[in-house]
Amino acid sequence: MLYPKRTKFRKYQKGRFKGCKADGTQLCFGKYGMKSCEAGRISYQAIEAARRAISREFRRNGQIWVRVFADIPITSKPTEVRMGKGKGNSTGWIARVVEGQILFEMDGVSLANAQQAATLAAHKLCLSTKFVQWF
Repeated sequence: MLYPKRTKFRKYQKGRFKGCKADGTQLCFGKYGMKSCEAGRISYQAIEAARRAISREFRRNGQIWVRVFADIPITSKPTEVRMGKGKGNSTGWIARVVEGQILFEMDGVSLANAQQAATLAAHKLCLSTKFVQWF
């Protein structure tokens, strides 16, 4: 799974999304890619599910680069627990994604195959994406 071995702090604040990101908006490794159309949070399970969908569509041909990494822990309190008594335990990991950020890159496959894989992966993610191509 895609999450860090260790972090500086056990618990982080949620944070807010402001503006667009300057880096990570261009294709660097592959000919095709998936770009986010809105800001949001993606869980590490969703990233892995999208990666598996792309890999399954390619039938292990071609290459995939995952350009997002879930490095922020998410906490939650157990059910039926009263308010207070501190922040809850860490339950998962998320990646913050801003508008225009490249999520996945693909190479070594045909255009039609890459578009189909991007459509399948987009269904696994909780935010809208678009297919981009290097010219």
